[in-house]
Amino acid sequence: MPSPATPAGKVSRRGFGLTAAAAAAACSTPARAEGQPAPPPTDAGQTLRKAVKWGMIEVDGPPVERFRLCREVGFDGMELVSPGAPPVDQLRSAAAQTGMPIHGLVNSKHWHVRMSAPDQATRDRAREILEQALRDCAAMGGHTVLLAPGVVNEEATHDEVWSRSIAEIRKALPLCAALGVRVLIENVWNGFCETPELFRDYLDEIDSPWVGAYFDIGNCQKFSPSEQWVRTLGSRIVKLDVKDWGADAGFCKIGEGDVDWPAVREALAEINYTGWCTAEVQGGGRERLADIARRMDAVLLG
Repeated sequence: MPSPATPAGKVSRRGFGLTAAAAAAACSTPARAEGQPAPPPTDAGQTLRKAVKWGMIEVDGPPVERFRLCREVGFDGMELVSPGAPPVDQLRSAAAQTGMPIHGLVNSKHWHVRMSAPDQATRDRAREILEQALRDCAAMGGHTVLLAPGVVNEEATHDEVWSRSIAEIRKALPLCAALGVRVLIENVWNGFCETPELFRDYLDEIDSPWVGAYFDIGNCQKFSPSEQWVRTLGSRIVKLDVKDWGADAGFCKIGEGDVDWPAVREALAEINYTGWCTAEVQGGGRERLADIARRMDAVLLG
């Protein structure tokens, strides 16, 4: 039955993902191959799961040691990158050994090879990079690829970023469907969709369950309160990036900026958000990562 905010006959982007993930789990759980990433913990009471981005782990050692460290300090999963990740077999083995799933990855080239470029050759290359990231994500056992769709600058107006990126993203949708991996658009400081209404309308124009929002709680605070974005985007939000920002402090430690975290928690509860919350802040070693996990618990759980 659709939620009150979802038109009859349609499934919300987040609801679609939960249904697809449940179906995939039901099919694959009895015969999980050796080395396949372990599933997330099954604690039914845990609605938010904390993850850390690969580039934040500033310790030496093979993937399994980094995964194990992050598990020990309180994280539930990992987010990798493409291109630039360690070999897939090492990552799958690390996930299986530690019970730390790779929930998704970040397109690491989207700032430099842009879907908003004026020439089609560059846009083709940007789409190819995205498509490879989708394949890499599936190989790692993840289910989403984070994408910044372009940059508003001398090369592209806001309208051009809008139209060019949508055209390229739509070309990748058949591969998304084939792999079971979605494209999530992040709100970033790229001059594009700097109000929640514009971001909402951009996603709605793409109009695909394979595309949703990777909502960054701190990035939007510069423009308007984070909780307003949550309520406007609603079920379009599939995953969260967790950081803080203040008019005086800039990007700062989680909980020390201008984000009204109690209001954000209230808004997330109103839209029934459940899922991955990934830190995107300055990383470090064990002590720093443990502090990040504690801060995430404090602001997200209260």
